[in-house]
Amino acid sequence: MTTKMLLDCDTGVDDTMAIMYAALHPDIDLLGMTTVWGNVDVPLATRNTLRVLDLVGRNDVPVAQGAAGPLTGGHADFAYAVHGRDGQGNAGDDVPVRAAESKTAVQHIIDTVRAHPGEVWLVPVGPLTNIAAALAVDPELPSLVAGVSLMGGATMAPGNVSAVAEANIWHDAEAAAAVFRAPWPIIMAGLDVTMRIVITPEHREQLAAGGDAGRYMARILQHYGEFYRDNAFGTWSCAMHDTIAVAAAAGTLDVRLAPVVNVEVDSTGGPGHGQTIADLRDMYRGYPPQEGAHCTVLLDVDDVIADEVVALLAAAK
Repeated sequence: MTTKMLLDCDTGVDDTMAIMYAALHPDIDLLGMTTVWGNVDVPLATRNTLRVLDLVGRNDVPVAQGAAGPLTGGHADFAYAVHGRDGQGNAGDDVPVRAAESKTAVQHIIDTVRAHPGEVWLVPVGPLTNIAAALAVDPELPSLVAGVSLMGGATMAPGNVSAVAEANIWHDAEAAAAVFRAPWPIIMAGLDVTMRIVITPEHREQLAAGGDAGRYMARILQHYGEFYRDNAFGTWSCAMHDTIAVAAAAGTLDVRLAPVVNVEVDSTGGPGHGQTIADLRDMYRGYPPQEGAHCTVLLDVDDVIADEVVALLAAAK
């Protein structure tokens, strides 16, 4: 039984791994992709997405370009220092890519979901601008999807762009607030788990010994791991982030603790801007049901997923 999926990326280095995993895993039916601003500007995210799909032999997957900035306007911040000026660790290539779809990301999301009612997992791993925009155009989407599995937020873990805020939520907190308010099932793969599942030098060596996809991934990881060495871990390694949301949607992640709780997003513009406020007060009672709760917050997962992802990518031709 495969999982139908639409992946929404701001394609930097960790997105590249998530795309490869979704495109190559036999239990995932990647129906399409949309791109969004975030790690890099949206035209570059689109180019990177198309290149990665072509690299793994999936030029059958349609790609539609989406939002270039926040839902309500304003300044768009990017993360070139993390992902390199090309979004591929300053180690990408200039191989020509096919054209993206003529339709918008919003229309692509709506069309894909309506073509497979109740079956499609939306997996946004960048700012939630496209998802919120699609929701505004088609308010029935929450009743038509299998769920939304997103990379973003933090509950017990600290933020990475402020003391409390994770980058994808902080970049467009208004969009994130709309997505979290909507009554669809949400899986939140936030920094509580994504900062604990890391790619090691040994993983990178395994990728480098693989086929074209593995070697490409190993190459672009170098800069990314150096950023994490200097800013987070002290030694070369890097967080997987986006692939965790893909694996959670596909059911390939061994989840140890994931309560279903109410979550709100702070979009006030103050010091808590972008914080995902999860109601974890019942942790001492084993998280009994909360009225209206529809967000599964990943708090503990098995780190074997890193080995499994690397093995899949390294084995690809």
